[in-house]
Amino acid sequence: MANRVRKQLITFFVDEDEHAAIKMKMHKMGMRNQSLYLRKMALEGRIINVDYSVFDEIAKSIDSISRNINQIAKRVNSTNKAYEEDIIQIKKRQEEVWQLLRSILSQLL
Repeated sequence: MANRVRKQLITFFVDEDEHAAIKMKMHKMGMRNQSLYLRKMALEGRIINVDYSVFDEIAKSIDSISRNINQIAKRVNSTNKAYEEDIIQIKKRQEEVWQLLRSILSQLL
């Protein structure tokens, strides 16, 4: 114990239902370390779990737009012509990203 940063031991007892509830809450939060979970709950009183998966969808849309723009840029560089349907396609994909962002914002508010 000489090398420990935290040298104070706190112990307490719970019944089976309380233990199951603690484990379930830990699982919902994606936490596996019971000591960390209990310490954070005791010190902060709450743990906020943020689901960032919605941003994966935005990242995919932006990546798709980037690929389309690169393809269009190669075509423009090789032909010296910009096509109206290319511009329309870029604007359409950009609007999809804006809709995703608005959706996320409305969920956060």
